[in-house]
Amino acid sequence: MTDLLWLWILLAVLLVGGLTTALVAGVRRRGAPDRDALPGDEPGDADGGLPGGGAASTDVLERPVDQAPPAARLDVPEPVAGRLVRLRGRLARSGSPLGARLLGVLSRDHLTEDDWDELEETLLVADIGAGPAGELIDALRTRVRVEGVREPGAVRQMLREELLGLIDPSLDRRLAATRVTRGDGVEVPAVMLVVGVNGTGKTTTVGKLARVLVAEDRSVLLGAADTFRAAAADQLQTWGSRVGVETVRSDKEGADPASVAFDAVRRGREGAVDVVLVDTAGRLQNKAGLMDELGKIRRVITKEAPLAEVLLVLDATTGQNGMNQARVFGEVAGVTGIVLTKLDGTARGGIVVAVQRELGVPVKLVGLGEGADDLAPFDPEGFVDGLLGDA
Repeated sequence: MTDLLWLWILLAVLLVGGLTTALVAGVRRRGAPDRDALPGDEPGDADGGLPGGGAASTDVLERPVDQAPPAARLDVPEPVAGRLVRLRGRLARSGSPLGARLLGVLSRDHLTEDDWDELEETLLVADIGAGPAGELIDALRTRVRVEGVREPGAVRQMLREELLGLIDPSLDRRLAATRVTRGDGVEVPAVMLVVGVNGTGKTTTVGKLARVLVAEDRSVLLGAADTFRAAAADQLQTWGSRVGVETVRSDKEGADPASVAFDAVRRGREGAVDVVLVDTAGRLQNKAGLMDELGKIRRVITKEAPLAEVLLVLDATTGQNGMNQARVFGEVAGVTGIVLTKLDGTARGGIVVAVQRELGVPVKLVGLGEGADDLAPFDPEGFVDGLLGDA
């Protein structure tokens, strides 16, 4: 009897133990947190508790801990051909007062001396310069007298031909943007030194030029050699980062510009990039100081690679006032090409002729607006047609 009692007690204990185990398991299944669960896997939260309501993904578990996050999306610069068409259209729509005035006078029945004086004054106001203005008036006088041109279409064509002749479409306006081989057989990047007075949009132009080159599938490296303005290096780095272009700079304000330029060119050679663009300080406190600084930069750069271009950035709206700047930089820097910024309005478009005559080098690029892709190679025919508009 005693044995039977103990047997019943044992069966009761086993039964209570089994019920307790089942009860605990049921509670865990209904929502009790598991000590081994991952953070964010709280029960009752169908999306895993991720911000924004996104479902928990195994990608988080499978991605290596040291894997970098996805890179920021880069800008895709507008193709150069497309922007040329757009900029030409903008010129044509601007209703150029220069072209309208010239055509208006030349279309009169009988041109008097006062009319010719008016034409010359219009050209001078447009910053074409006294010499080129006189040449154009003489050529127009001769053609009007010999050809007797009066019909509007013929007048426009005559003026177009003479203006185009002054701008000289035969000049080589191509950028030297191809890698070259040094005398020792080492291939090096095409190095472009960009100079100009602060306030002309020089640093912005360097950034836009980088976009032009990237649009042409060239690899680019930027050198922030304007070390006297920390904002200039920051600005240049921002422009470059948008299109995946690296910027070589110094963290020390007032560092040696020549040293930064040298580092940029060397980095470009080691990285086998196509073009190195070097931005320089635009201080014009005196000619001697400017000559010393730019001279040192040139000497240091050429230890690594020859200079392919020295581009002078000029603000087109400064007109003849900008010619003094052009003369100084032309003498000091050995300018090979001109970049005219802020050529939005064409009333003073004669500056193209004046600056080419003054420096003996072509306008290679023009900026026609504030957009990131509003810099384009200069097209003489498109520019003249824009000056004349639909008149």
